[in-house]
Amino acid sequence: MKSVSWLRFGIAVLAVSLAASARAEEAPQNCEVPAYLLTTESPLPKVADAVKNGRTLDILVVGSRSSSIVSTSDANAYPARLQAALKDKLPTVAVNLSIELQPKKTAEEVAGNLVKLVEGKKPNLVIWQTGTVDAMRSIDPDEFRQAVDDGVATLQKAGADVVLMNLQYSPRTETLISVPPYVDNMRVVAQHRDIPLFDRFAIMRQWNEQGDFDLFNPTHGVELAKQVHDCLGRALSKFIIDAAHIGPAQQN
Repeated sequence: MKSVSWLRFGIAVLAVSLAASARAEEAPQNCEVPAYLLTTESPLPKVADAVKNGRTLDILVVGSRSSSIVSTSDANAYPARLQAALKDKLPTVAVNLSIELQPKKTAEEVAGNLVKLVEGKKPNLVIWQTGTVDAMRSIDPDEFRQAVDDGVATLQKAGADVVLMNLQYSPRTETLISVPPYVDNMRVVAQHRDIPLFDRFAIMRQWNEQGDFDLFNPTHGVELAKQVHDCLGRALSKFIIDAAHIGPAQQN
């Protein structure tokens, strides 16, 4: 829906993106993800090679501000929680993580800038979260798919493993924007390029439907945002380790 404003969308996802500055607390007990949502047949050879040979694991997260940070500090956001979880599981590996925020940019706009974003950093792994802005702007789904495919090809040519991450789930946004075409097209690209897709949308919907998190009620705000981001970071760390086929002997 092209008339949806950034303010209305911000209100709609307040439950998971409200600002917070305190450090994230322990994850709630109901933070589990069904195995089928964390299973992928697409490998992460660059990650595996870095871990096997004791090299630094450099990760670059490319995404929008609303999904990558919680307030002006990123200590509670999923990238920081991902880094902490990987350091805990891979104590002998140096894990460096950086974030390139691309606020209000479509996949096409981000794809055209990926060469510049990765040069100098030379990451082993790029996590590209996308789809939100395109859905809000009602970008043609076919054009979105092509832009994501082009972006992934650019990252692979630069020598990085790629994990695609789709949109956040919020029941409050379902009446405002059409999400399925963008979720489906990201899955198509992931299959075409043989890369893992971290299905954040399905994972968060599962949590909401099971009652683990109430993503509809914005009054939970700060604490809910911290808990969801912490759970996402933990889930993503498991997803990456499994996709890289890192065995127990290499883990903590």
